[in-house]
Amino acid sequence: MLSVATAVATYCLIVLGSTVRVTDSGMGCPGWPLCSGQVGPIDRFHPLMEQSHRYLASLVTILIVALAILAWRTGARARHVRVPALVSVGAIALQVVLGAVTVITTNAPVTVALHLAVALLFLGSVTVTSVASFIEPEESWSLLHRPGRLAWVAVAGLFLVLVSGSLVVDGGAQSACKSFPLCTGSAASGGLIALQLAHRSMVLIGGTLVVVYLVALLRRGGVLGAEQVLALIGLVLLAAQVTVGIFNALLGAPEAVANVHLALASALWTAVVAVVAVASRGRRDDALHGGPRDVEGPTTQPDRAHSRIEQLG
Repeated sequence: MLSVATAVATYCLIVLGSTVRVTDSGMGCPGWPLCSGQVGPIDRFHPLMEQSHRYLASLVTILIVALAILAWRTGARARHVRVPALVSVGAIALQVVLGAVTVITTNAPVTVALHLAVALLFLGSVTVTSVASFIEPEESWSLLHRPGRLAWVAVAGLFLVLVSGSLVVDGGAQSACKSFPLCTGSAASGGLIALQLAHRSMVLIGGTLVVVYLVALLRRGGVLGAEQVLALIGLVLLAAQVTVGIFNALLGAPEAVANVHLALASALWTAVVAVVAVASRGRRDDALHGGPRDVEGPTTQPDRAHSRIEQLG
């Protein structure tokens, strides 16, 4: 339960951080870690948003450290949880430092982009920790070797999509193109248009990779398991994300729509990382076939041949 609570709190932290960016509340508290040397003020919107984000970050840090300590003290039963839990500790420590640097540099675009990139990696590591906590110690689990090339390409593509979206927000290009899919009749500068079109190109490439990966999981057939359920959720979130993104562009990126767009992006990232983590579990037929099957297809040729031999025998 602690791992799930930590994952939920981390997701809320990412969404609140995105809201801080969208509402231009990043400098609501010019000092760090306190707001202008005090706990408040909470009677003004921008300081309230920024300071609330810092308080939630403190809570998430406590949960992360507690989870890592629990995983370490549990012993061999939690050996597969230790690594992602310790990675999460390192990620939140780096994230805190980047948060302070971002405030000190008055929200410089480079530091803001790095802050979000590390936040996504942090959310990913927490998600993996949460999934690993539900895996029985007797099950084999290998995040590095079992998911397959397509899984990692899809994760990398989605990561670049989200980072490019962050650059669009930080560069002020959210409302540069009020048309879709191309930028027609825009009065924005060439640099802003290029940034917006680059993001849309990344969405096309990264989104296609994610769809191919998730559909490959669904085509495995058999009993509808956790992988297939998460794959379906991922496809729904991707469709919703693209739809909201289109409306975000056409409406000129109003705050409410932009917040939903960013919240869906974080949810999609969580779902895809969770799918990859779940796919890292060992399967009963791994031992029969000499190792795990790749995600690129339901079975490999040796698998089918082996099954045929078993049927003939």
